[in-house]
Amino acid sequence: MAERGTTGAPDRDAKALIAVWDPLVRIVHWGLVTGVAVTWLTTKGPSVVHDTVGYGVLGLVALRGVWGLFGSAKARFAGFVRAPRATLDYARALAHGRERRYVGHNPLGGWMIVALLVTAFGAAASGWLYTTDRFWGVAWVEKLHELLATLLLVLAAVHVIGVVATSIRQRENLVAAMLHGRKRPPQGDDQV
Repeated sequence: MAERGTTGAPDRDAKALIAVWDPLVRIVHWGLVTGVAVTWLTTKGPSVVHDTVGYGVLGLVALRGVWGLFGSAKARFAGFVRAPRATLDYARALAHGRERRYVGHNPLGGWMIVALLVTAFGAAASGWLYTTDRFWGVAWVEKLHELLATLLLVLAAVHVIGVVATSIRQRENLVAAMLHGRKRPPQGDDQV
């Protein structure tokens, strides 16, 4: 007999899914999504909201960096950041419609996570730097902050496009997976 979900209906998929992203990874992910959106929306508004949320973004990136070194197996950068050659091979396979499914981040996705974290760190750190006595009003710091913030938005848009495209190609809702942390187990030549 199938297990019943909270609605009373059979929950066939619950047993078929495996844990991939731990709660801390998911909380930091959605915290960064929210933080970046709020800082973007408050660019022209009151500085206190923009600055405070920017410090939160900086803290979340630092937390994710530590968790990427010492956290759970799937959260560690060593577990999903692939060598350039493997990433190039994956990109070629993707271009020909023959890419393998990865249970965690695929090689391009892994590098996108690194790019997003580094850029978010740079944007938040340069924003903080701009508030210090030494760098207040220094044009190059302001320009750097604006450049990194714009780059972060571009990378986020590319990330969302990649998530949607991968979800469609692999018939797997990656947004839902980042909410509950589970995905289909590997099958055939899927990569763990």
